[in-house]
Amino acid sequence: MVKIIGVRFRNAGKVYYFDPKNYTVKSGDHVIVETARGVEYGTVIGSVREVDEKLVVQPLKSVIRVATEEDDAKAKRNREKEKDALKVCQEKINKHGLDMKLVDAEYTFDNNKVLFYFTADGRIDFRELVKDLASVFKTRIELRQIGVRDETKILGGIGICGRVLCCNSYLSEFAPVSIKMAKEQNLSLNPTKISGACGRLMCCLKNEEDTYEYLNSRLPGIGDSVTTLDGQKGVVSSVNVLRQRVKVLFDVEDEKEIQEFDVADLKFKPRKRKEKGKNKEKEKEKDKEKDKGEKNKEKGKGGGKEARKGNASDEEMKELEELEEMEALDKKEGKSKLDDE
Repeated sequence: MVKIIGVRFRNAGKVYYFDPKNYTVKSGDHVIVETARGVEYGTVIGSVREVDEKLVVQPLKSVIRVATEEDDAKAKRNREKEKDALKVCQEKINKHGLDMKLVDAEYTFDNNKVLFYFTADGRIDFRELVKDLASVFKTRIELRQIGVRDETKILGGIGICGRVLCCNSYLSEFAPVSIKMAKEQNLSLNPTKISGACGRLMCCLKNEEDTYEYLNSRLPGIGDSVTTLDGQKGVVSSVNVLRQRVKVLFDVEDEKEIQEFDVADLKFKPRKRKEKGKNKEKEKEKDKEKDKGEKNKEKGKGGGKEARKGNASDEEMKELEELEEMEALDKKEGKSKLDDE
C-alpha cells in the first residue's frame, strides 16, 4: 500500500496524485509540487489515503512542501501578472494579424514558463509571435490551442438551467456526449435546446443516460401491443418515463378509448437494454441511417399538405445534420488540452 493525496491546479481541473511524505495536509490546503511543466502551486482535494501500489502510475512524485505565506503571496502575484500578460499577448496577436482568439494566460509557480491558451478554426503559424513574446517576458513561452469546451470551462458562465456551468464548477473531465442520449431522454432534437454555452451538446445529457436507459427498458414502445391484467388488449399511445406510466388506446365497439396504467399492470414483450461498447456504436450508425431514411421518405411526398410536410422534414434534416456536426467536432477535439502536467 502507498499513501497519496489528490492535488488540483485550477478550478474544477483534473486531480493529480502525489506522495504526501510526512506532511500533515487536509482538503483545501495548498502545497508546492513538481510537475512535468515545472514547480506548481496546487490545492489539496480530499484527505491522505492509502491505495494499492499497482493502482498508482509510477514514479509517484512527492510534495515538495506545504505552501507558506510567502508561497500564497507569490501565487497571488502570479495571478496579477497573468492579467498583464494577457493584454500584451493580445496586442502582439493584433500586430501579427493572426486569426486566433486568446482565452487565458497562465504562469507556472516558478515563473519558468508562461502558457497562453487560444482557440482557432484551423492551424495557426505562431512562430514569430512566440519569438516576440519571449523577447518581452524573458522566459519560456508556450501557446496551446484548446477547444471550445475548454474555453467555456475557463471563462465560466450560467447555463440555461440558471446554475453555474458544470464544467466550470465541478466537472473535472469531459465525457463524450451523443445525439443518442438526447433521443433516449425524449428531448427535442433542436440544436438550440440541447447545446450548451460552448455550442456543443450539453454535458448534462450524460448524467442521466444510464437512468433513462434503464427506465426505458422497462417500458413498451409507442405503437406496441399490450395486455392488461384483466385481459384487454390495446396499443400504447404514450409513455411517461419517469413516472413509469403508460397510456393505452383501446377499441371499444366503434369508439377509441384511452386509459392510463402503471407499467407493472401491463403485459408486453420487454425491450432489450442497450449494449455498451462496440455494439453501441453499430446501433448508433443504424439509428442515423434510419432517421435519414425516414426523413427522405417524407421529403419525397409532394402537393398541398404533403408538400408542407416535406418542408418541415427539410428543417428537421438540417437540425439533425447540425447536431451530427457538433458531435463530430467534439470527437475531433478529443481530450481536454488544459490538464496535461
